[in-house]
Amino acid sequence: MKAVCWMGPEKMSVENVSDPKILNPRDAIVKITSTAICGSDLHLYGGFMPTMEQGDIVGHEFMGEVVEVGPGIRPETLKAGDRVVVPFTIACGRCFFCQRELWSCCDNSNPNYWMAEQMMGYSPSGLFGYTHMMGGYAGGQAQYARVPFADIGPLKVPDGIPDDKLLFLSDIFPTGYFGAVNCDIRPGDTVAIWGCGPVGQFAIRSAFMLGAERVVAIDRFPYRLRQAEQGGAETINYEECDDVVQLLKDMTGGIGPDSCMDAVGMEAHSQSVMYFVDRAKQMLMAETDRPLVLRQAIQACRKGGTVSVPGVYGGFIDKMPMGAFMNKGLTMKTGQTHMMRFMKPLLERVERGEIDPSFVISHRVPIHRAPEMYKVFRDKQESCTKVVLDPWADGAMAA
Repeated sequence: MKAVCWMGPEKMSVENVSDPKILNPRDAIVKITSTAICGSDLHLYGGFMPTMEQGDIVGHEFMGEVVEVGPGIRPETLKAGDRVVVPFTIACGRCFFCQRELWSCCDNSNPNYWMAEQMMGYSPSGLFGYTHMMGGYAGGQAQYARVPFADIGPLKVPDGIPDDKLLFLSDIFPTGYFGAVNCDIRPGDTVAIWGCGPVGQFAIRSAFMLGAERVVAIDRFPYRLRQAEQGGAETINYEECDDVVQLLKDMTGGIGPDSCMDAVGMEAHSQSVMYFVDRAKQMLMAETDRPLVLRQAIQACRKGGTVSVPGVYGGFIDKMPMGAFMNKGLTMKTGQTHMMRFMKPLLERVERGEIDPSFVISHRVPIHRAPEMYKVFRDKQESCTKVVLDPWADGAMAA
């Protein structure tokens, strides 16, 4: 089969690799009909995530048709021919954490748990196509994928809805929604969201779904800010603003937003001196992530407010304003998304016509163009907001 493989920093390649096989009784094999490049895949592309190995199959946003199931899966749960969306997290369904619906904290799905324990103290769940520290599982930017614990993760979806409206239930729609849930939104609240990429766009719309009165979105790319405005947000271009924190205070009568969301994560950009300090520390291996947005979110959030962090962080950060965090009485909520908690309710919203997640797609291309599209997506070329890959297409199809 064809698959997108990580060959080193800024080196992706489409290779012919062996088809996946059933390895465990609760496995399934899915023929992938649509897959996508996620913003967090760009951290792999840039070489910022440790424990990647040359030839690893990447990708964690995918859906398709079940073609084979292991003997441990009952037909009423999952069978060949079922159309499914596969969540990016892998969960056993039986451990302490799964029983509490903390699916992304599963204790049994990361065979390389010891790697994560060395860095984090404990291991989160396994993830598709996302480092050996997170399990070393082959990803979904391919023609087929093996899905472990397939009686727990995949969501069966109806045939009458096109892939474009369903694919993002695999990650970015629930992740944006989870980010908004973690804001503890009350009717009338103001929510500030840093980052107008795909997760940020879904977070904007989710914040309104959950009762926010105002959403302020912060980014620097006009096409992403326009898309945020189409979702109802007020916008700030931070390259045209001397002080984002002060402007947010001014916009909220001096109080500050009720909640602030970091939908950017470890590769944040700014024009500040601290940006160059963080970059220098990264080059010296003295810091792994650039927490510029997280610092601003803590400083901007009103006293007693909530900071939500759906943005991905990989290691260690420096110069955090913990004095502001503690003295203002803030709460921080974060984590990989507990996917199985949100996929079905959000599918129902799609079925009712409350949201069409395909709005975020800017590019649809055959899988062989994936390597070039990583660069286009990373460098914000061609007004790129989201790339969907067709594993079986021969020619490009315009968005």
